[in-house]
Parts: sequence; C-alpha cells; structure tokens
Amino acid sequence: MALSAHDAFSGSGGGGRRRRYGRGRRSALSEINVTPFVDVMLVLLIVFMVSAPLLSAGVPLELPKTEAGAIRESEAPLTVSVRADGSIFVQEQRTPFEALGPALAAAARDPEREVFVRADGRVSYEEVARVMAALSVRGFTRINLITDTGGPLAGPPADAAPPAGEVATP
Repeated sequence: MALSAHDAFSGSGGGGRRRRYGRGRRSALSEINVTPFVDVMLVLLIVFMVSAPLLSAGVPLELPKTEAGAIRESEAPLTVSVRADGSIFVQEQRTPFEALGPALAAAARDPEREVFVRADGRVSYEEVARVMAALSVRGFTRINLITDTGGPLAGPPADAAPPAGEVATP
C-alpha cells in the first residue's frame, strides 16, 4: 500500500499538523448550532397546543350526529344555540325566548344572512321548531341546522340485502 505526500494520515507533507497563526486567533467554525432553533420550535409547539382548544368558540353543546358533510362558509353567519335545558343563545349572548325577536334584529340587520341553528340532541323538537319559527317570522330564509358528522346513516345502503324473513320490494 503506497501513501502519497498529500495523504492526511501520512506523517510527511504537514497534512496531519495544524498551523498556528498566533495566540488568540481561531479558525472559523463550520458547524451550525441548531439548539436555539429547536428550543424556539418547542416553545411554539407548546403555545399552539395550549391555545388551539381555546379557539373553539360558542356555547358548549352535544350536537346530534348525521351523515351530512360540513358546509363552506362565505361570511360570518348568525348563530342561534339551544341548550339541553332549553336556554337560548344568540351568538354567545343568553336570550330569553320572549326577547329572541329583538335580539335577532339587533344581531343581523340583513335577513339574507345565513343563520346557523345549533341545538343540543336532547332538546325537544318543539323547542327547535319554535326558534326556527321565530327566525322565519323575522324574515330569515337561509336557516341551517348544525349537526356533527359521523352519525348513523339514514337507513341501510341501497345494495344491502333485506333482513332475514323479509322480502325486498322494488
């Protein structure tokens, strides 16, 4: 095995030795220190993890689940929420049913504005219908019922076989 004069491991040629430029003078460090970058990223991660649950605004409800997908929002809709105990909220302001009309008029001057009705799954149909009727009387025509996705399908799929003992009718 032959070694050249420029080989780093050879004893000749000065390749294995460092030259000294005098005291106090150092060569440039060619490594990047990523520790401060990692520290900043971890702090940002913690901040976002703590603040993300706080961004979900609204009245806490247990929405019923349906198979319908989410809709796209074009502008900020008016939200009317009905809790399980029957209390009504316009946006996030608690409103008695008797004051629902004036509260709706104050919240939205344009009856073409979308209205999202969020009702707890345990609220009676009568309560939800009363709120929707109050919206309709005020001239709102774009009323949407808000539900959670991932609920049971509305009946069996079209290609499913009938249960045992039943005959499929066209």
